[in-house]
Amino acid sequence: MNELLDAAVAAHGGLDRWNQVKSITVDASITGALWSLKSQDDALKDVRLEVDTTRERLTMHFTGQDRRSVFEPRRVVLQRRDGALIEARDDPETSFDGHQLQTPWDDIQLAYFTGEALWTYLNTPFLYTLPGFVTEEIAPVEADGETWRRLQVTFPDHIKSHARQQISCFGPDGLLRRHDFTIDILGGATGLLYATGYRDVDGIVIPTTRRGYAWQGDYQLIPEPLLVAIDMGEITVR
Repeated sequence: MNELLDAAVAAHGGLDRWNQVKSITVDASITGALWSLKSQDDALKDVRLEVDTTRERLTMHFTGQDRRSVFEPRRVVLQRRDGALIEARDDPETSFDGHQLQTPWDDIQLAYFTGEALWTYLNTPFLYTLPGFVTEEIAPVEADGETWRRLQVTFPDHIKSHARQQISCFGPDGLLRRHDFTIDILGGATGLLYATGYRDVDGIVIPTTRRGYAWQGDYQLIPEPLLVAIDMGEITVR
C-alpha cells in the first residue's frame, strides 16, 4: 500500500479489525433525483442492505414488501423472503448497453446498480488493499477549507463498479470526504459523492450520510439537482 492508502485504512478502523469483519448490515433511505429519472421514484426509500465484505455480493431487502434482491457481478436475482424466485438475469451489465442518464430502469437494473454502488461504498477504503487494485496518490485539491489528498484507484476487471478508474479524496484526518467517478452504465455520467456523518461501529468508521451530484470540467460541482441522497440508520458489523 502507498502512504495515503495506509493512512486512510488506519483512519477507518485499520486492516486488522477489517479482516475480522464478514458483513455489514445497514438500514438506509436512498433518495434523490436519479431514481425519478430512472422511473423508480421512491423504490429505495426504505431498504436494508446486507453487504458481504469477503466477496462482491449485496442483498437488499425492501422493507414492508415480500421481496429482496441479491446482487453478484454476473447475476442478479429478485426473490421472495422465503427464497422463491421472482426474476433473475445473468450478465446483467449487458442490459445497460446504450443507456444514457434518463434511460428508464427495470427492477433488475435497479438492483444491479444499487448492488455495485453500495458494495463499493461500504467496502471503501479497505477494498483498495485487495489484490488487483492499483492505487496512486495524485495532486491534492483545496475544498471546504481543507486540503484533500486524492487517491486514484484502478479496479481489476472482475470487480463490477461505476468505472475502472475512480478517485477517493481524504481529509487531513484520513477520512473519506468525497468519491469522484464516472458511471459506465449511465453512459459516462459524472458523480461527486460527499461523505459525512461518521460513526464508529464496532471499530469500523463509516460515513452515515452521502450526497451525490454531477460534475463538469475539472471536477467542478453542479449543485442542482441532488442526484443521490444516502441516509443510514442502524448499522451492524459482523
